[in-house]
Amino acid sequence: MVINVGPQHPSTHGVLRLILTLDGEQIVACEPVIGYLHRGLEKMMERRPYRHNIPFTDRLDYLAALSNNLGICQCIERLGGVEVPERAQYIRVLLMELQRIASHLVFLGTFGTDLGATTMFLYAFREREMVLDLLEECTGARLTYNWVRVGGVPDDLPEGFGQKVLDFAKLFRQRIEEYDMLLTRNRIFRSRTQGVGVLPKETALAYGCSGPVARASGIPYDIRKVAPYEVYDRVEFDVPVFEDGDVWARYLVRMEELRQSLRIIEQVLRDMPDGPVQTKLPKIFKPPAGIAYSRVESPRGELSFMMVSDGSPNPVRVHIRAPSFVNLSVLPRLLEGAKVADLVAILGSIDVVLGEIDR
Repeated sequence: MVINVGPQHPSTHGVLRLILTLDGEQIVACEPVIGYLHRGLEKMMERRPYRHNIPFTDRLDYLAALSNNLGICQCIERLGGVEVPERAQYIRVLLMELQRIASHLVFLGTFGTDLGATTMFLYAFREREMVLDLLEECTGARLTYNWVRVGGVPDDLPEGFGQKVLDFAKLFRQRIEEYDMLLTRNRIFRSRTQGVGVLPKETALAYGCSGPVARASGIPYDIRKVAPYEVYDRVEFDVPVFEDGDVWARYLVRMEELRQSLRIIEQVLRDMPDGPVQTKLPKIFKPPAGIAYSRVESPRGELSFMMVSDGSPNPVRVHIRAPSFVNLSVLPRLLEGAKVADLVAILGSIDVVLGEIDR
């Protein structure tokens, strides 16, 4: 029997449709149908000046808008040879890790709800509100920030911001223990996730998976370690890697990343120097002809931007490598032979955002 799952409302994992071929309760084949959110973003960027494109990136992975902002700004900076002040680099890393926590909390809350643990949603979004309050105090926005700029950030941190972040970090460590009690030590949750949707290491490599999906399959690949950017080479943190490659392992990777993000945040606030936060640039920015490529570790994996300049104010070509697009491509392999009841758990564990898949 062939049935449709979706297209779903954007408040779920985005507007995604899955065409399933079933044999009773078993999935024989799955065909993901995407494109419901396609806006032609890359072509739109080629028609506008470089710096005018930063707000567009907020609408890619809208759960990690700052990561997208940073990715495109780094690409433009490399194209134009722009230096970023040291303090601005520290601020960027601080905001990126706060953004990672906020994004992973959406995963935890919605993933728990998908599997019937509604309480997890309430707990995760309670802490996410605290993170969004901090980001709002700094940037003035709660979802689409448009805060990273070519050459730095537009303004310094608000007065007393660092102490508020440290207070949150102290509280959040205790809250992570609550999450462990709710989910990690929950026998029903473990039975729904352990051994389900196993992604072998070789398959993850063949498909080019990255982020928590790859690290849960035993691939120790994190852009912050293999190709450090900003000041990630000055902070100490571990890259959580698990070998099982199942839904359970993908959940554990993100849980451990919450703790590592807190480590990074505390080191950044301890070591952040004084100084300017923005490099002055000409009003009309025209980088020399050439090609630039940048990559950052977004909460979902390797997010890359490629830009081609011919010396004019607009890029000639823009291409975005979205981690969710690559990670979603492995879903049909994961669903082969799985039960229909496990579909939501497997899809949720990949943690896709359709805004960056469709672009």
